[in-house]
Amino acid sequence: MPARDRTTPLVLPFMGPFYERIAEPLALLGLRLAVGALLVIEGWPKITAPFAMAGFVENIGLHPGWLWSAVLAAMQFIGGLMILAGVLTRPAALVNGAMLAVTLWFHMSHSYGEAILSPEGMATLAENGAMFTADGLRNLAADGGATFLHQVQFKAEGLSTLWTVAAFFLAAFGAGPVSVDRALLKREF
Repeated sequence: MPARDRTTPLVLPFMGPFYERIAEPLALLGLRLAVGALLVIEGWPKITAPFAMAGFVENIGLHPGWLWSAVLAAMQFIGGLMILAGVLTRPAALVNGAMLAVTLWFHMSHSYGEAILSPEGMATLAENGAMFTADGLRNLAADGGATFLHQVQFKAEGLSTLWTVAAFFLAAFGAGPVSVDRALLKREF
């Protein structure tokens, strides 16, 4: 559980027991459940096809791709389950935080706009207008989809940042009092 500086007086001192006994444990539990569940959801397709990302991981410099693809799938799915349950939370969150930091780097260094906004992509958009709602087509066609792709890029970078920080927070402060580690082992890793 995060160590709060207990020497700094609270503005509302009567709230101290509430913060320590209820708010802090529930905040850690909520963060842990959110991070763990999202890792499991994101990891499920990877664990069902553990070698599917071999080409991608080799393209970012992890060789051999078949090995790293399977390792990353296990880290994400199994690590997500561990974080979700509060089992070995710190090591599971640390390795996933590192993986998420690489994901953040990738999103920041590989813009979606460069991958999609090409003359050929815009021609495909124009030729397949029936696939979009009128509002969607109007929004995409107004600036060639740049605003849409900027929003997608911002969300990829923003969510990756938030997710990375949350995983490292759990690595630093642990699962909290509502966890399998504390319930069964009476200790945290």
